[in-house]
Amino acid sequence: MSEESNRIQSRLIRDLEPVVAVELERHISVQKNWYPHEYVPWSEGRDYAGPLNGDAWEAKDSRLTPVAQDSLVLNLLTEDNLPSYHTEIAISMGRDGAWGNWIERWTAEEARHAIVIRDYLMATRGVDPYELEDLRMAHMSLGYQTPYENDMLHTIAYVSFQELATRISHRNTGKLSDDPIAEGMMQRVALDENLHMLFYRNTLSAALDMEPNAAMRAIADVVTNFDMPGANMPGFGRKAVQIALAGIYDLQQHLDDVVAPVLRAWNVFERTDLSGDGLVAREELAAFIKSAGADAQRFSEKREIHFERLIARGQEPIRIPR
Repeated sequence: MSEESNRIQSRLIRDLEPVVAVELERHISVQKNWYPHEYVPWSEGRDYAGPLNGDAWEAKDSRLTPVAQDSLVLNLLTEDNLPSYHTEIAISMGRDGAWGNWIERWTAEEARHAIVIRDYLMATRGVDPYELEDLRMAHMSLGYQTPYENDMLHTIAYVSFQELATRISHRNTGKLSDDPIAEGMMQRVALDENLHMLFYRNTLSAALDMEPNAAMRAIADVVTNFDMPGANMPGFGRKAVQIALAGIYDLQQHLDDVVAPVLRAWNVFERTDLSGDGLVAREELAAFIKSAGADAQRFSEKREIHFERLIARGQEPIRIPR
């Protein structure tokens, strides 16, 4: 970061602390405590092959479609990397005062997500347990590092979008699972993600009022270069394509259900307090959204052609009902 960026960040970390304290108090007042073990059908479980001499996993054990398996695995592995996320956020925001209290609370709540999804998959034999553990080891060994040099503004902008994206992916994964238990579990996890998004979105809204140009630059950088935190995991590209085809999470949803509502909450395109690089950043953002919208439309058209071909061959496409 430049010397000026460092000064802005230091000032914002100080001036935003009262906002963070209020947002943390609001979050705790609306967040309802929950327990992962209550969402897992333990009675369906049985011992696996190994030291307990149970039954080896077989593909026919799973009641999930291949795309539901892919999506649950991708979501779980993303949640598994929480230690890296905690480190990155703690470095960028600091662990003093209200900032530190929020980071520890957020981490504790996020930890439930991997616990409940993995327990569900193991109890129901939803996926190959050996493959899942090998993927976890590979993914966590890579870790996660933010591309924004531990810049607080960019980090908060990123998680504002990422938490909402994760909420939608979790919710739609549950819908496509064709299992009421999985759907209820993923709805519960998605609710956490939405509350986390509100904290970060509201905090950045205050930052926009304090430092509009620097905050707008952070927003534009994040939106125009956005990747989910699990993008470096083995097999991510293939899984992401199948997830997009099924309507769990695609570019159009990203633009309509993630980018647009967050930008609207920040009043991005109506602000009159921008100048210099802030105005340039907003223009870059507008141009990107227009270009990405055209890309999303092309993908949707190709997906429909793909589905028509499947139907013509007597195959029913796996997708979320519209």
